[in-house]
Amino acid sequence: MPSDAIWAWSIIVAATAGVIIRPFRLPEAVWALIGAVALVLLGFLPWQDALTGIEKGVDVYLFLIGMMLIAELARLEGLFDYLAAFAVEHARGSPQRLFLLIYLVGTLVTVLLSNDATAIVLTPAVYAATRAAGAKPLPYLFVCAFIANAASFVLPISNPANLVVFGKHMPHLGTWLRQFALPSLASIGLTYVALRLALHRELKDETIEKSVPHPKLGRGGRLTAYGIGAIGIVLIWASALDLQLGLPTFVCGTATAAAVLLINRQSPMPVLRGVSWSVLPLVGGLFVMVEALVKTGVIAQLSGLLHQAVAQSVPQAAWSVGIATALADNIANNLPVGLVAGSVAASDHLPVPVVSAILIGVDLGPNLSVTGSLATILWLVALRREKIEVGAWLFLKLGLLVTPPALIAALAAAIR
Repeated sequence: MPSDAIWAWSIIVAATAGVIIRPFRLPEAVWALIGAVALVLLGFLPWQDALTGIEKGVDVYLFLIGMMLIAELARLEGLFDYLAAFAVEHARGSPQRLFLLIYLVGTLVTVLLSNDATAIVLTPAVYAATRAAGAKPLPYLFVCAFIANAASFVLPISNPANLVVFGKHMPHLGTWLRQFALPSLASIGLTYVALRLALHRELKDETIEKSVPHPKLGRGGRLTAYGIGAIGIVLIWASALDLQLGLPTFVCGTATAAAVLLINRQSPMPVLRGVSWSVLPLVGGLFVMVEALVKTGVIAQLSGLLHQAVAQSVPQAAWSVGIATALADNIANNLPVGLVAGSVAASDHLPVPVVSAILIGVDLGPNLSVTGSLATILWLVALRREKIEVGAWLFLKLGLLVTPPALIAALAAAIR
């Protein structure tokens, strides 16, 4: 391997480690940008190619902005607090029923608003509602973390990683549902069963209030709910027409936010301040680093290896790449892994089961550890705001119980 390629690889590995470990408590975006800038300044990636890498992420940036705007608006208008209180009220004093209801609410939020919305805004709402009900929050907070990934391939909009993997080759909605409906059901169902069994003791000894103060949903909250429904319809329509999802998401999210703010005669600043803008340079930096990987030839090498495996046995190749991708998520995070996997998938015409296995590995694999996905990292950030610390070992012990059954079932459904 040429020395330039080795140096480029070293920078990318160091930057990715920085994103995951966050030395000096610097934001993840800082390390991604340091890696991207270093590659350009040290001459390992021409600035024109860096701009090409950034440009490839435009659809993802627009999607993230639209989703973050509508999610922050829903948080400020109390929509998530309303849903969490609704779950507590209908649990009627049963911890097991509350667990199921929060799981269902988390599934709905993930499917329609993406897994990042579940991590960012549903998590604090569940914490507040469970505290009000006198419950120990942690078992219910784990629901938010695990369902955020388990339900993230129901629709193309359920996870930004889906846009990263497929890029401009996003399947039609009908094709998507044929590929991922059954694997999604397996993932959601097995994750619930395994998580419920793993937390059985904590739920068994729990006593909770039968009712909690139920926040009223104001006009802005109701309009936000209608806007979310409209966004879901528009995105399903766009997906059915094989359109890219970023621009429709951005337009719908911006329009809904503008309508609510105008009706309430409010300043947009609280919404804008609440959006996690640092996610955008994080993703942009990762796109640049993957562009550098393309230039070093590693994408072509991985594509060649996968092509050889497919030539020998499609099912075996699908199982191997699905499990390998799932494990890689927990070493390097699923966003860079998804970018690499998407580049490999786009470089050759791969069989449907193999591409499906790649996406399932990228989306579901992160449930194994706290470093697996951006959504799980955002979940940890939300917990820290409430002074709750979840160690890597505690999450890994639970992930080892919950993730393998769901991953195997989802892959089996996709490779059938």
